Amino acid sequence: MRGGGLTWAQLRDVRCAELEGAADGWGKASNRADAARDRIDKQLLAGLTEAQEGEAARAAVGRLRALERNFSYIYSECGLVRTTLNSLAQDLRGSQRQLRAALDEAAGLRLTVRTDGSVSYPEAGEDPLTKEKLRGGTASGHAYPLTAPSSGFMSPNPLAAKAQDIADRIARALSDATETDARYTGTLRKLIAQDGLTVTDAMWKDASADATAVRALTADYLRAAIPLDATAAERLAWWQGLTEERREEYLAVHPDTIGNLDGIPAAVRDAANRDNLAFLMGKLSGAEDDGSRTMLAGLRSIDEQLRAGGHPPMFLLGIGDEGNGRAIVSYGNPDTARNVSAYVPGLGTGLDEDFAQNDLKRARDTLVGASEYDSSTASIVWLGYDAPQLSVDDITGNTDVMFTDNAEAGASAYGEFMSGIAATNHHENPHLTAVGHSYGSLTVGQAAQRDGGIPGVDDIVLVGSPGTGADSAADLGVGRGHVYVGAAENDPVTRMPAKGEAQGMGMGALGGASAGAVLGGPVGAAVGGAGGAAVAYFAQDAQTEKSEIWFGTDPAHEDFGARRFRVEDGPRPVLDMGGVKAHTNYFNPQKDVTSSDNIARIVVGDYEDVQLDRHRSG
Repeated sequence: MRGGGLTWAQLRDVRCAELEGAADGWGKASNRADAARDRIDKQLLAGLTEAQEGEAARAAVGRLRALERNFSYIYSECGLVRTTLNSLAQDLRGSQRQLRAALDEAAGLRLTVRTDGSVSYPEAGEDPLTKEKLRGGTASGHAYPLTAPSSGFMSPNPLAAKAQDIADRIARALSDATETDARYTGTLRKLIAQDGLTVTDAMWKDASADATAVRALTADYLRAAIPLDATAAERLAWWQGLTEERREEYLAVHPDTIGNLDGIPAAVRDAANRDNLAFLMGKLSGAEDDGSRTMLAGLRSIDEQLRAGGHPPMFLLGIGDEGNGRAIVSYGNPDTARNVSAYVPGLGTGLDEDFAQNDLKRARDTLVGASEYDSSTASIVWLGYDAPQLSVDDITGNTDVMFTDNAEAGASAYGEFMSGIAATNHHENPHLTAVGHSYGSLTVGQAAQRDGGIPGVDDIVLVGSPGTGADSAADLGVGRGHVYVGAAENDPVTRMPAKGEAQGMGMGALGGASAGAVLGGPVGAAVGGAGGAAVAYFAQDAQTEKSEIWFGTDPAHEDFGARRFRVEDGPRPVLDMGGVKAHTNYFNPQKDVTSSDNIARIVVGDYEDVQLDRHRSG
């Protein structure tokens, strides 16, 4: 039997090793491109930016960046071809093994396999009445027979059934091989670059589609082996046990998975995510919807900062376009640093230009401040969840911030991330600090209250917190003395009334008091801008100071039992026209040097020199 022009003799004689040899050639081309872009980044650009200035130097940097982008494209596309060829060889080997097993059985039974795949069998057995030998015959194969032969009759010859089984197995092997050949041929034909030396956004968009196609095609070859449900330590052991060639294939085809897999070393995640970043920018380029354009602007800003290089070095530990976007950036290598902090941003944060500028700066400011006391430090900003968003166009959609759902979902992801940081760190006992700002402090608090707490974390820092959902600092798993709280006196978010109290206050306004009445809680303050913040602030200030705020006990209150550190009061919401600025200054050494210095000292474990403040009471 023939399947789409492929004969069993051709399948038997396919040299899969030659396909793998071709794959090795594409792999070498991919590796050379990777080495070339690495040399541009670490040698040529580094030397040029340090030694040269002026228009000519800037022009040279631009050309080198374009060349680096071209090599990145070559690396990705050649890597996709290599993995496709290796996966093709593996799939064909499976069909080839089935065929050869059937042929060997036929030879053992002295059956004849014809060129068309049918199997002839000789006379055998005897007719019980005539005692004559039963006639031989020929069985034609069916790749996936659903019923017995159409005649409804099977020869009583004892070799007939065996011949039919062998013929069917041959037909099935040929059918599978033909289908495999068609699938891989279609994908390989798509892996063709356009003519020219300039890699455009359109080409990266095409490369993103290529990667998606190859991932689907090679799922059994690569993705099925990724330990997605394992612990961080098990994932690390899996990665360390792979051959260098197999690691290269994973990085080329599955940068999205490897780059976001907790337990994989930071340098590997960074390399994978930089490639996936290019794919994502290509995927989103030309999109018409506001969400895609906003996210693309954020991705491009991060890409520019990564390409700029400099000190401290940046590591891209996570990137993705799901939900409001995902981005995890570390300043300093968290695997080699003795001190590692991971900051979780809050309300309104998404993968956009504001995040790429302001939230990344907060992590960098923390690293710069902490490095003054211990240079072995890394500082991370973790946007690994969907923080509640604010929309002035639809205030009824702003209620996520009133509830813990987003924080609970983020808590699980954050805990897994920190488990990965603890697993890959080279120090026997690294000092890890969880930092949460605004709604991010609720996320950190929820993570700390899960079974086992936040893996590896020694200290918790909560700033601008509307509460953690915990009654006491003792509930956060690191001991009261290792929970630190920064709460500016003029930060309205830290003075949100308890939910029951808020219902009667009508606080917050967006063009009037009605928005506060609809939204209440922290939303009324945050959405209402200066006016809403002032209403919330003074409504709380007018009452006797209480320990309960929106999400449980006020972390700055004596009832919570944390260590409150000193921060600047910040501008008053209305009298100083400060709006919610006191809520955003905690990490900024230009606006609150006291707070930023205290955070830096906590991050390196310099507890004695942390400036403490009195608790709220009453």
